[in-house]
Amino acid sequence: MSTGHAPTPPTRRRPRRLRLSLAALTVGALSLAGLAVAAAPGGAATPAAAPQAAAPAAAQAAAPAAVPAPPAGFTTTWSDDFSGAAGTGVNTGNWKYDTGPGSSFGTGEIETMTNSTSNVFQDGNGHLVLKALHSGSDPRSGWTSGRIETQAATFGAPAGGVVMMQSSIQQPNLTTANGPGYWPAFWMLGSTLRTGTSWPTSGEVDILEDINSRSSVFGTLHCGTNPGGPCNESTGIGSGERACSGCQTGYHTYAVQIDRSVSPEQIRWYLDGANYFTVNSTQVPAATWTAAVDHPFFIIYDLAMGGGFPDAFGGGPNSATVSGGQMNIDYVAVYNKGPGSTTPPPAGGNLSQGKTATASSTENASFPAANAVDGNTGTRWSSAFSDPQWIQVDLGAGHTISQVKLNWEAAYGKAFQIQTSGNGTNWTTVYSTTTGTGGNQTIDVSGSGRYVRVYGTQRATAYGYSLYEFQVFGS
Repeated sequence: MSTGHAPTPPTRRRPRRLRLSLAALTVGALSLAGLAVAAAPGGAATPAAAPQAAAPAAAQAAAPAAVPAPPAGFTTTWSDDFSGAAGTGVNTGNWKYDTGPGSSFGTGEIETMTNSTSNVFQDGNGHLVLKALHSGSDPRSGWTSGRIETQAATFGAPAGGVVMMQSSIQQPNLTTANGPGYWPAFWMLGSTLRTGTSWPTSGEVDILEDINSRSSVFGTLHCGTNPGGPCNESTGIGSGERACSGCQTGYHTYAVQIDRSVSPEQIRWYLDGANYFTVNSTQVPAATWTAAVDHPFFIIYDLAMGGGFPDAFGGGPNSATVSGGQMNIDYVAVYNKGPGSTTPPPAGGNLSQGKTATASSTENASFPAANAVDGNTGTRWSSAFSDPQWIQVDLGAGHTISQVKLNWEAAYGKAFQIQTSGNGTNWTTVYSTTTGTGGNQTIDVSGSGRYVRVYGTQRATAYGYSLYEFQVFGS
C-alpha cells in the first residue's frame, strides 16, 4: 500500500457485484458476489441429475441439531447454534446486518435487505430464519428479505493447516412452480476485501447457492481479475449445478475445506459429507491463489430475490412466486487443524470487548482506541508515526490474564510488550518481543490486573501502530 495503511474500510453493505454476460452463461458459475451458472456442452444449463421439486408446504419445524463435534484431527474454533428466544434478531456480537436495496449489491437483485425481525429472526427452536416477504401486486417490486455477515473476518487455514466451514440449512420449501426468483446463499469473502483489496482479487468461496427452487447446489471460487483473468470472471471456477434431493424439505449440511497441508493446495466442497467438487491451486497462477485463498474470510448468509442468476434459469419472481419463503439455518461451525491452527479462546471469553480503551496517540479522529475493542474487524486504532506508542484497555475489575490476541493491520509492531497493571500506573511486563511479524497473533501469557496494554517500541513500517482488534482473555 502506498501509505502503509489500508484505506477506510468499506461500508457494511458488501458488494455483490453484477458480473453477468450472456456469453458467460455457457460454462461455470456466476456466483454471489458473482452469478453462478452451468450448462451442458452445447445446451441449456442442467443439473448433474434432474432435481426433484419439493412439495409446496410451510417450512418444517424441526428439533435443532447440536453443533457437531469436530472431525478427527480438527478443533472447533467458532460456532453459532442460534439458540436465542423466538422472534429475536441475531447476536450482534457475532453478526452484522447488511441492509439496503438489492440493487446496491450489484447482481440485479430486487429485494430490500432489512434488519427487521420480520425478515431475520431466531425461531426459539434453535434456528435462524431469513424470510422473504412481498407486498403489493407487482411481483418485481415490494420484496424485503435478510442478509447478514460475521463480525469476525478471521476464519482461514494457516500455512500447513486446514479450515472447514460447515452449516446445516433448509432451503426455502418451495418448488419451481411457486419459487421462481428465490436465491438462497451461504458463502464467504476474503478478509482483505474489508481493508481495500478489490473483488475478485480478494477471493470469494460460494458454499451453497440455489435459484428458483430447483433443489440444487452450486459451489464456486472467484479470484483474479474481472472480467476474464485466470478464474474466467465473472463466471468463476465452479461445480456447475448439482442435484440436491430433499434440500427444500429438510436440513442438509453444506461445507467447504481449504486445505493448505497438501501440495497442491485445495478447496473441497461437500454436500452431506460427500466431496462433490475440488479446485487445486495449480489451476491458477500462484500469486492469484495466494491473494484469493491464503488468508482469513468472513461468512455471509442471504436470501436474495431476483437478479442475474435466477434470470439465467428462467427468471423470477413472477406472478406465481409466493411470499414468505424461508431459508432456515440450524448451525454454523468453523473447524481448524494443523500447524498454527486457531486456538479456541480460554474460558472466560473476551474480557476487553466494549471496555474503555485509551492510547498514547491516534493518527486522526477516524481511528480511535475504542475501535480496537469493538469486536469489529472492519474498524481499527492507528497511532501517530513515532515511537514509543501504546494502547490500553480498562477491564473494569481485576482479572487473571491468560491470553492476548492481536489482529494487526499492515502497520504493525516489530518490538512491543504486553503489560498488566492493577492501577493503570505501575506496569508488569508479561510478554516481550523484538521480532514481531504482524498478522493475527495469539499470545499466551500469565499475569493479572485490571488494565492491559500493548507498549510498542519499534514500528515495522514508517507509519504508526495499527490494530483491528486487541482482545484479552482470562478469568
